[in-house]
Amino acid sequence: MAEAQLTLTRLNRFPVKGLSAEQLETVTLDAGQGIPGDRFFGFARHGSGFDPQNPQPLPKDRFVVLANQAALAGLKTRFDPQTNTLEIQSGQSRQFDMGSSEGRDAAALYLYETLALSDPEPPTFVSATPHRFTDVSVVSSQMMNAVSVLNLASVRAVGEKLDVEIDPARFRANLEIDGLPPFVELDSVGSTLHLGDVALRILARTKRCAATEVNPDTAERDLKLPYLLRKELGHMDMGIYAEVLSGGTLGIGQTGHLAL
Repeated sequence: MAEAQLTLTRLNRFPVKGLSAEQLETVTLDAGQGIPGDRFFGFARHGSGFDPQNPQPLPKDRFVVLANQAALAGLKTRFDPQTNTLEIQSGQSRQFDMGSSEGRDAAALYLYETLALSDPEPPTFVSATPHRFTDVSVVSSQMMNAVSVLNLASVRAVGEKLDVEIDPARFRANLEIDGLPPFVELDSVGSTLHLGDVALRILARTKRCAATEVNPDTAERDLKLPYLLRKELGHMDMGIYAEVLSGGTLGIGQTGHLAL
């Protein structure tokens, strides 16, 4: 059986759903679990129905996310779960103590006013670890803990078709890999990616939504990617979700392969 070689070029986690990525140099994965600290927190919109005492998966539009609020891309954020400090930069830097009710309320009000949300009340900062606020949590607990993987060759191939440079950051993936042929990952559901000691079984293709229309640098909707993917490729998929079969430590530059 042929193997396609690949290299891990970027590692991301998103501590707070909808907010900025945190770039990592290394990460240790456990079987059946997602990226440690990935999407354990979120800002639930007024009336979301989320109950921290009985966490249930909810659609992404129940939260403050890029799909609905493009202006989120204009906010550079950093969340430190050790100190419970959320930093938001938008012209000036603001810090909020998310360990206190006052800090959580102040951060929620800041987002409410800065993003000009139309809800009758500000959102609520929520968590219920080990519950994750992943987009595919509504599918199953297995998918809630899946790792998102992006093949950079596929992104470049679409960019060439559209004659535009596409920033991979639009797709908010946990792992960005290079070296595979374009789109081979989309036809490899059920196959296994190997990166050192880590084995990732491909569970599903990632269907893209309006969040990818937003330019991560300008915070403007400047590329109708779901529509263009369907027009050029016949579907709206870019990237895959994978389950960690065997754990281990990954680092930037780690090489691996996909059995074809």
